[in-house]
Amino acid sequence: MNVTQIAAELSELGAQALLTKETLARLAYTGADDSPRVIPVGFWWNGTEIVICTMVGSPKVRAISERPDVALTIDASDTPATAKSVLMRGRASVDIVDGVAEEYLAAAAKSMSGEELAQFEQNVRALYDQMARITIEPTWTKFYDFGAGRLPKSLADLVQSAAG
Repeated sequence: MNVTQIAAELSELGAQALLTKETLARLAYTGADDSPRVIPVGFWWNGTEIVICTMVGSPKVRAISERPDVALTIDASDTPATAKSVLMRGRASVDIVDGVAEEYLAAAAKSMSGEELAQFEQNVRALYDQMARITIEPTWTKFYDFGAGRLPKSLADLVQSAAG
């Protein structure tokens, strides 16, 4: 998938809503034992990359440093008719930053504000001397909006053949 196709998928209004408003993604990576992992993570979309921040000693930091190919899903579905998903594959890179990564606080601000966010920031700044900043540059992505008929091709083909 080329950069233009990736940009087109991610520029869809529904995709932008998921990338900027949802607080949780599911990150898939290969663990140190070569077994797959899928974990929930907070994230920040900076317009070109997904940023995930975590503690330096997290098992995912070592695993992703050694095996940088990852996948990510961000979804929302109150009902099957309103289900939306952004699926992404990419290569991750890990940087260690001093203090608290700004993206960590920006991600928290999607679900907190005011005094609650200020207290959270104070607590994490006291806790972290350093953080691991994982960035994922998309190499493939798809946006699905089931209610609008934006379906995986295999499902769309099935629906079309059933409609006859």
